Amino acid sequence: MTKINIKTCVQELMDEITKILPIYMQNPVDSQMNNGNVSICIIDDAGNIYGKMYGDHKITQRWTYRIAWIKASQVWITGMKTGEYERLVFNNEIDESICGIETPDLLGWPGGQPVKLKDGSILSIGFSGFRGEIDLEIVIIALTNLNYL
Repeated sequence: MTKINIKTCVQELMDEITKILPIYMQNPVDSQMNNGNVSICIIDDAGNIYGKMYGDHKITQRWTYRIAWIKASQVWITGMKTGEYERLVFNNEIDESICGIETPDLLGWPGGQPVKLKDGSILSIGFSGFRGEIDLEIVIIALTNLNYL
């Protein structure tokens, strides 16, 4: 398997999201949440951070990017989707100290996920601005469209 160029992958991912966002904006529930001001944060295995803010309202973009970064960094630290990690902690299935994130700092909702590319590379991705399940879906659809999965 040929090694994927992560910088190229990330740029193509952000471009593909630009293309598919209008489809998701057709849903009134999602379009009214942040009026299309959404963000993605991506952390690669080496700790390099990539990101993009979409929309036209800088304050909302800043807010959504902050959440996307928290999601991506939590995934990078834990190796698990946001929401799933918290469920394990709160059900006492894992010790909260295992990853060094204290309970008050846990995010608690979906939108962050580890994504294994077809060459085995792992990206920790946080997306924010829509409902959590849609944040997750947008990333997977875009990567699937680009044949990275």
